[in-house]
Amino acid sequence: MANYVYSAINEMGKTITDSIEAESEEIVNSMLAARNLIPVRIVRQDKSGFSLSSLSSLRFGASVKTKDLILFTKQFRSMIQAGVPIIRLMQVLVSQTQDKTLKKVATEISQDIKGGMTLYAAMKKHPSVFSPLYLSMINAGEISGSVPEILERLIDIVEHEAKIKKDIKSALQYPIIVVIALVIAFVVLLTFVIPKFVAIFAKAGIALPLPTKIAMIMYQGLANYWHILLGGIIALVVFLRYYIKTPVGRYTFDTFLLKMPLFGSLFQKAAMSRFAAIFAIMQASGVPVMRTMEVVSDTIGNTAISREFDNVRDKIQEGQGISGPLRSAKHFTPMVVDMVAIGEESGNIEEMMRQVSLHYDDEVQYAVKGLADSIGPILMVGLAAVVGFFALAIFMPMWDLTKMVK
Repeated sequence: MANYVYSAINEMGKTITDSIEAESEEIVNSMLAARNLIPVRIVRQDKSGFSLSSLSSLRFGASVKTKDLILFTKQFRSMIQAGVPIIRLMQVLVSQTQDKTLKKVATEISQDIKGGMTLYAAMKKHPSVFSPLYLSMINAGEISGSVPEILERLIDIVEHEAKIKKDIKSALQYPIIVVIALVIAFVVLLTFVIPKFVAIFAKAGIALPLPTKIAMIMYQGLANYWHILLGGIIALVVFLRYYIKTPVGRYTFDTFLLKMPLFGSLFQKAAMSRFAAIFAIMQASGVPVMRTMEVVSDTIGNTAISREFDNVRDKIQEGQGISGPLRSAKHFTPMVVDMVAIGEESGNIEEMMRQVSLHYDDEVQYAVKGLADSIGPILMVGLAAVVGFFALAIFMPMWDLTKMVK
């Protein structure tokens, strides 16, 4: 038996944290489901109290590739629309799915359904593959009897998420590659080029200028203390990795992302697009507002915004509407708040949120292009600084050597 600490959402929409003893994480999931709790976080503790992460939310809701999950969902939708019985449908998915994880999950889902479970209950046992959003949509489809339509909307959401992530990755890819190249060039020049020239200048008895002295100090530090520097970098990376997995660390990191120059507005717009798309589709699927708010809070992708969302959800539960509490949330843009207010007044909040999502999709694309345009000159300045520094470090004493020869 092991001790597990968990966070879960109860029937009132509140998040509770407690501990439980069980033989495995799967049993913990079953025990929480029996209590009508939706697991958000499950962490195993060893005897010393050290937490071993097994949390689905730390995996960002998926242990399979997005494209494989999209294909799986599309195949599911096509067959269920064609009237294929669910057991036969799952057998076909098992044979067609290439991803080993999805194949195993589909097999277990098929067995659970044979045992009398609903599709939602069977999928709920695999939170590392199916996100809270995915599960909530399936649950809504089963309750309303419109699983094919729900799957259609679910595909739209998953593809929308993949598109947003791809846009952000494409924006970050170029600067990361250039920075890595600059660091490699800096280390190579400092380690192999500068020392050879300095040896020549020393034999000639030339007084080294300041840039060359700085370069030599940096080289000596790198040559004599490289193991300390490497150990420090590794320790820092490991510390940050585990710190970010803690609630406080995740909140601090996500808040920092929103405040970053150039990148902050991009992350905020992506979060607004995600919020609006999920909200619109879940409302169109007949999911209750409070349940929609819970799911959006869990899947928004930024802890700082999620906390604001939790405060908004509490105020909505008190009967204050949606736009009013949103207006006091600092990370929500005026456009989102105003469109929600218009949707509440007109009774067409679903369409308003769909328009907001389309707008911020365009905003993200423009932000990505603007980011690339802005980062280009900054990287050029950095490159010029590195090249200029080493040029001065090498050519200033070489100029003195030339004058001495003359």
